[in-house]
Amino acid sequence: MTIEVRRARDGDEDALVDLRAEMFRAMGMTNDANGWQETARSWFAARLGDPHLGIFVVTQDGSVVACAMGMVRDAGPSPTAPEGRDILISNVCTAPDQRRRGYGQAAFDAVLDWCRAQGVSRLELMATDAGRPMYERAGFETRPRLMRATLSGVS
Repeated sequence: MTIEVRRARDGDEDALVDLRAEMFRAMGMTNDANGWQETARSWFAARLGDPHLGIFVVTQDGSVVACAMGMVRDAGPSPTAPEGRDILISNVCTAPDQRRRGYGQAAFDAVLDWCRAQGVSRLELMATDAGRPMYERAGFETRPRLMRATLSGVS
């Protein structure tokens, strides 16, 4: 069995979308009917070479089994992000039949290494209950102030 951790590349889009859908299922979000997956494929395809986006996959015998993504965001300088940028980590997911083998951790570690190289001090992510221990071991803390809204009439 050959395991590889690498940056995502052309041809990985379908696996990235499938893992993203699995991540949303794990978070209790199951709306697959609104076409987001095709838009996501195009989004990934257009951004695989973006230097402000670090998308990493773990492959087993050539098949993508886990992924993680970091995105540099332009943020106003603050006490926790004095350089005025932060990174959103997302899309951390492992295929259900490949869990508990360290693949998600390997993808997450790869994105953390990429984050360190960006010179950004603040990282943010949203966690499932299953992922929370891994993030806490990496130094993440729960911050209860996050709020979110979906604007109606926006397509």
